[in-house]
Amino acid sequence: MGSPSGAGDSADPDTPRAPLTPPTLPTGFRIADWQLTGVIGSGAWGTVYDARATADGTPAAVKVMRALAPGQRAALAELVDREVRFSAGADHPHLVRTRAVCTVDAPDLPALDGAIALVMDRAEESLCAVLESGRPVPDPVRVLRGVLAGLAHMHAEGWVHGDLKPANVLLGTAGEVWLADFGLATELDGTHAHMPPLGTLDHLPPEWWSQRTGAQGAVVRPTADIWAFGVLAHQVLTGGLHPFPGATARARSLAAQAYARGTAPLRLDAGLDEHWRPIVADCLAPDHAARLKHTAASLVERAGAVPGRRVRRALLPAVAVTALAAVTAVAGFTLLGGGGNGDDGGRTTPAVVTAARLPAAGSIPEDSDVPKALRPVIVDAAKRCTDPEVTPALLAAMLKAESGFDTRASRGEEYGIAMWTPSVFNAWAVDGDGDGDKDYWSPPDAIATMSLYTCWLDQQFKKAQLPVADLPALIAAGWRTSDRTVIEARGVPARVQPYVDKVLRNLADYQKGVSTP
Repeated sequence: MGSPSGAGDSADPDTPRAPLTPPTLPTGFRIADWQLTGVIGSGAWGTVYDARATADGTPAAVKVMRALAPGQRAALAELVDREVRFSAGADHPHLVRTRAVCTVDAPDLPALDGAIALVMDRAEESLCAVLESGRPVPDPVRVLRGVLAGLAHMHAEGWVHGDLKPANVLLGTAGEVWLADFGLATELDGTHAHMPPLGTLDHLPPEWWSQRTGAQGAVVRPTADIWAFGVLAHQVLTGGLHPFPGATARARSLAAQAYARGTAPLRLDAGLDEHWRPIVADCLAPDHAARLKHTAASLVERAGAVPGRRVRRALLPAVAVTALAAVTAVAGFTLLGGGGNGDDGGRTTPAVVTAARLPAAGSIPEDSDVPKALRPVIVDAAKRCTDPEVTPALLAAMLKAESGFDTRASRGEEYGIAMWTPSVFNAWAVDGDGDGDKDYWSPPDAIATMSLYTCWLDQQFKKAQLPVADLPALIAAGWRTSDRTVIEARGVPARVQPYVDKVLRNLADYQKGVSTP
């Protein structure tokens, strides 16, 4: 199954690194009128502690912005100033309050002595913690309404949050929903503002990557928060699934950019509530201009009309808040422009398609040679694509041609029932059996990933206006080569014609006596 280009970059920023252990203040340490009782968590700029008021035991969270190297102090000072200016004056039930700003007096801990401490409302946990645990978000519609209400208030007051994400949505013990972390919040100057070139890859809008960063910083608008809310809402309503495919934040951001250019569709999970689907799609409009009419205030009204029922959990755990598969340069093609399908000279609005669990087109005959244990796996995998050409019969036909349904098959650098090249599989990998792993030796993982990839090939060939009647053959050819090779040939390349013929014979056998809806 092909081979990726540009693989093996050891400098990839997504490569895991050993975590750094920041210096912390000991339990019992006192900051002004607050005593620390333990660490809640640490981030790039500081550590958040659980605390109690020494007077009456009122709980609070104390965020200590630790002292940094001289070259970093200016940036830290700017972030702290932003957070203090906004959060200290915030007066809204869905914005976390800063109760006090203090200085840490710890001469025995030079790394923390003189650090700034923000005393804030104490939350039970963050929305991110809930998603990563795999637990359902409690009353998700209420949570999203609270986020929108806080965001609408910020925008009305002339501020942009700039870093909206699940980690910055806090949930209180009594059902409170608070927006938090205003270190990147910035005041609007007319229609836009400037902020440091920082943020979270998973929640930055596509236009962020194409603009220049000037002396004042990067341009940010309220529509950036609207995009971030669309991503967050999709995560909340699907148990943590990101709306853009990718195994890493970098890959997901590249997929979002491809979608914004019109070279890839927007894939919203099929389990997304029907009332929220158009709201999320509008928030994820491909550019600033298209999102401009969808203000936080208008979204508050739309969310208020949504029934407040429970939203089902996704079947996959949201351990890393990942999506279905990485979108990057694989198998001789790329999603990021010049993918071999030409350019229409202008951007078109990408189609919104679902990626999972819709009714399959067709089934597998009972008297076929497809192993019975694999039939439900293949049928479920086909449901990940709404395009009528990607059927259980087609997937079964390709699997038979690839491996003869041998789950331990291997050929050169290709392995498993779908004969994946490991590096290519890793770029598109889907957790088909919900066990938290993505393994090309696993039939559910390998076949689900095959469905996703063949679905994408189908869409590319339709955009290139290749003959619809030839799509099964073209998909099989693309699987063995690439979308670009097939599009440039305007049909099946001669070198893979024998393979395609085998797939088509298998497909004809599996379609005998099968009715399609």
